[in-house]
Amino acid sequence: MNTQDSTAAPDGLRDDAEGMSYLSHLPRRIVVIYLPLAIFVFVLLFPFYWMAITAVKPNSQLTDYENYSPFWVVGPTLEHIKYLLFETSYPGWLWNTILVSVASTFLSLFASVFAAYAIERVRFTGARTTGLLIFLAYLVPPSILFIPLAFIVFNIGIYDSRFALIFTYPTFLIPFCTWLLMGYFRSIPYELEESALVDGATRWQILRRIILPLAVPGLISAGIFAFTLSWNEFIYALTFIQSSENKTIPVGVLTELVRGDIFEWGALMAGALFGSLPVVILYSFFVDHYVSSMTGAVKE
Repeated sequence: MNTQDSTAAPDGLRDDAEGMSYLSHLPRRIVVIYLPLAIFVFVLLFPFYWMAITAVKPNSQLTDYENYSPFWVVGPTLEHIKYLLFETSYPGWLWNTILVSVASTFLSLFASVFAAYAIERVRFTGARTTGLLIFLAYLVPPSILFIPLAFIVFNIGIYDSRFALIFTYPTFLIPFCTWLLMGYFRSIPYELEESALVDGATRWQILRRIILPLAVPGLISAGIFAFTLSWNEFIYALTFIQSSENKTIPVGVLTELVRGDIFEWGALMAGALFGSLPVVILYSFFVDHYVSSMTGAVKE
């Protein structure tokens, strides 16, 4: 008796499907791929669509849902955009947001690179505990941190200036970037560093010539996250900035375009739309590096 035949599974229990062949039928592809993808794209893009049509809607159509559809616009106008750009301080808010986000991101990355390298590669006593404490520091709510930070900001005389945000944003950016870079540095083989040490390289040379070039995708990923967090930050910007000319977009749009119970919906949506475009453009330019940072660094 053939042993192979005796151990073979019955025809009713045998799975002949290979790879993704189970998606060869159109109804199954619709249910498994196309329908979930369509829902995801709709949920992702609908807010941008709503902001775009509201930004160009005449005021008469914003609340008249009996005669006009809320999902479409008839006779679009640029009055709200002109008002936002030429009659408010929005260009100044945009410049403040860019300056604060870029400066705080670079400061945070500079400090996080040294912290992550020391924790992951130097292997000093208590490195793992230090890494855990850094991650826990990121979890502290900003509503708790801004009280002691406000005391410091007032005492050193940088209240109501961009420096107040540039020096306070790293308090929540550095722990996050350090934690992210720790995981990326961990994926770089130790053999590269050990070989460099044998050849007489210093720690600074190893970091500058080996670790950092290999960690470019991780640095870009951490930079994107830090820039996005800085760009959208609200509590610190609301607390430490008072004058209109120093406000950032999240604070300026909500405090200057809402007067009591009067909402400038057209200008509000235009400001929100323009404020979200730089982040979208940033992600689109560096999406390859971002994806590679999520999949690891150097394969052994």
